[in-house]
Amino acid sequence: MVYSLDAIRRRPGRSAATVVGIGLSTGLVVLLLALSSGVQTSATRLAASSGIDLLATSANTSISDGTFPPVLDAHRVPSQLSGTDPNVASASPWLLGDLVFANSSLFAASNLSANGTGVPADWGPTSGGAVGWIPDDNGGLETPATLSGAGFSAPGDPRYGNGSYNGTATHQVELDAGLAGLLHVSVGEVVWANVQGVAGPSGLAGWFENATPFRVVGITQPFWLIPSALLGFFYLSELQGLEGDTGAGQDYASLVLIHLSDPSDPSRDQSTLARAFPALTFFTIGNILSSVEQAVNLYRTFGTLIGAIGLVVATLFTTTVLLMSVDDRSRELALLRAIGYTRARIGGLVLQEGLFLGALGLGLGLVVGTLGAYGLNGFLDRLLPGLPAGFSFVSIDATVVAGGSLEVLVIGVLASLAPAARAMGIPVAEELRAP
Repeated sequence: MVYSLDAIRRRPGRSAATVVGIGLSTGLVVLLLALSSGVQTSATRLAASSGIDLLATSANTSISDGTFPPVLDAHRVPSQLSGTDPNVASASPWLLGDLVFANSSLFAASNLSANGTGVPADWGPTSGGAVGWIPDDNGGLETPATLSGAGFSAPGDPRYGNGSYNGTATHQVELDAGLAGLLHVSVGEVVWANVQGVAGPSGLAGWFENATPFRVVGITQPFWLIPSALLGFFYLSELQGLEGDTGAGQDYASLVLIHLSDPSDPSRDQSTLARAFPALTFFTIGNILSSVEQAVNLYRTFGTLIGAIGLVVATLFTTTVLLMSVDDRSRELALLRAIGYTRARIGGLVLQEGLFLGALGLGLGLVVGTLGAYGLNGFLDRLLPGLPAGFSFVSIDATVVAGGSLEVLVIGVLASLAPAARAMGIPVAEELRAP
């Protein structure tokens, strides 16, 4: 062991280059493993705390597609589900959409002239996401907390009434903090929403004529279920009205979130509801996490390929350095053979040197990989606002460390094979007689 460490010490430049090469390869593997582990761990934790035990969509929907054909008769679905399965504690139909929002300042500026010349050049409506739901049908589900404002004032869905859509519209909206900040609005102010965009200032007057004003009744936290989106929350019927005429056949949602009284066996409820509602497809959280895992596994496979390339490069580089080291010390090794060292022991010295270099590379790689992982996590946090507190894209756990350690062990062993064979095959007599 002392001899192998001394061999490393006597060639500091060469040894340092080798350690850096191994460290960079190991750091890359640690970063990739930490990223895949972090995403999967965070997704699992969020799903477990969300209160969502089943997800209902239109028949033949694939979660991985990210598209949701309409679930019809949305307002009646909750009572139908609970009537069929008493274990359904709550069912919340959600309509997901995209809207364009504008504030009062833009409205006032657009009224200064018919062609929009009074509107500053950098002013314009803002695109954002929209969620239509029935606020008091979200029992047991984790929804975004209200930071300010009293929130929606009426229970149920007032405009929907008893299915006639002849009730009174509230014209209320809650905005998440990101969208409220972008629009520069606070609780009590009015925003306009429209499904259509606008080409430029000259079209603002017509855009406002077709837009609907809503009073902001709450500012909410970002919503983890739809991360990084600027969101407005509406009563289900009022968002339906924004997207088109409501009436018979128009009562639709994108999906239904289901919370169970006893979530210990959601697959049983899944089967019960699937038999009763053939027009719907039901997913358990396990099904959803399986889709997440498939995506993560695809990324992990790509990461493994990158890591394998790094492993090959680091191994070849280390092999070259060790071969040079054996050649430089050929007379020393021949002398050791002459005083009684066996071939196996000589090979063991070279193997030790390779493992020591690998261990130093592991230390460097863990530092580089950890710093890189948390640096990337901070960058993605800033890039994707709306993520929940505690969400992390990376996770440095025992599996990640074990993966990096295994790589170093493989590099050390593989890189030492050819140099060890050369060291064991050194012709003792020729080396000692050489000038």
